[in-house]
Amino acid sequence: MTQQENTPLLDVRSVTMAFGGIVAVRDLSFTVTKGEILALMGPNGAGKTTTFNLIAGALLPTSGQIFFDGRDITQTKPDARCKAGIARTFQITQPFDELTVVENVMVATMPYHSSMSQMRKDARRYVQMVGLAERADVMAKGLSTGQRKRLELARAMATRPKLLLMDEVTGGVDQKSIPGLLDLVKSLRDEGQTLIIIEHNMRVINELSDRAIFMNRGARMVEGTPHEVAGHPQVVDLYLGEGGGHA
Repeated sequence: MTQQENTPLLDVRSVTMAFGGIVAVRDLSFTVTKGEILALMGPNGAGKTTTFNLIAGALLPTSGQIFFDGRDITQTKPDARCKAGIARTFQITQPFDELTVVENVMVATMPYHSSMSQMRKDARRYVQMVGLAERADVMAKGLSTGQRKRLELARAMATRPKLLLMDEVTGGVDQKSIPGLLDLVKSLRDEGQTLIIIEHNMRVINELSDRAIFMNRGARMVEGTPHEVAGHPQVVDLYLGEGGGHA
């Protein structure tokens, strides 16, 4: 294996994010390899979404470095990180409500095409991929929560990411829609997509992820397989014991 093949896709090195006297992320280090699914677990306020904001460039760390695909992106702007191959979805979906489903995805395809017809054709491919073909020409404001999650995913995938950050895969989604969303994420995994997911449902974490990091008060507390992390005494005492099987 060459040195380049050994290089992690994402390398977070001793990153700290402080807001005044509040430390949201504390000396956090981890790597993600190509094709891996990493789950970030922990109670509300543990620093998971702040970590996503640091990776995506919405926040610049107080200290530490972030490397992506072998390049230091610590000070790189969000749009440049997107072009480099980092995409994300949000816990609270943010579609353009007055655009149709396919028009929402067309916005993400703009950098790759010179004509509207090419953008529309490409966008429809991603809409179909996430199972929204029948809703392609419906205004986004008319979608259910589960459908909005799928639209977010289509928009993110249309940027052709090397790394996809998914915040609360099943958050706010009705129970009958969850299996379909899981199958969708599994299909991305099977195609070799690298993902970091934030998720509170332990069953979902077990089904999707290869490795998990449990965060508490901004710091990495436990790392291992989802089963190892969920069974760790500190995790059980701090969180799982209170949440009844969620993380």
